[in-house]
Amino acid sequence: MQQALTEFVYETAGQGFYEITRDIQDWVSTQGLSDGLLTVHIRHTSASLVIQENIDPDVQHDLLDWFRRMVPEELSHYRHTAEGADDQPAHIRAAITPSDLNIPMRDGRLQLGRYQGIFLFEHRAKGRARHLSLHLMGT
Repeated sequence: MQQALTEFVYETAGQGFYEITRDIQDWVSTQGLSDGLLTVHIRHTSASLVIQENIDPDVQHDLLDWFRRMVPEELSHYRHTAEGADDQPAHIRAAITPSDLNIPMRDGRLQLGRYQGIFLFEHRAKGRARHLSLHLMGT
């Protein structure tokens, strides 16, 4: 069993979904492992990771609209307001979406479905640097 570790940093431009599948698959492909398991972890409490459809961008737009309706950015709803109207809603959105993904790898390729992509889901209105830790184990 071998392991590989790395960190990716992404600069977001505000709320939304940022597809990172290609970057991750490219790194996995350079590690010389055939079969194994990849763990991706985001090191933040106001952003998350999701596997979602990557063909029709309306999927991401609809999801973002839904999260905005379900977790409104209204200061009067929250106690934690020191960093603005989007701060506590970002924490809530991150609490109900994953901070870790585990994806099997076979023959050096991530075992994602035909229409699946890996997305960084930014919950804050203003862009930020987001740090992801990747850990690959395999043979």
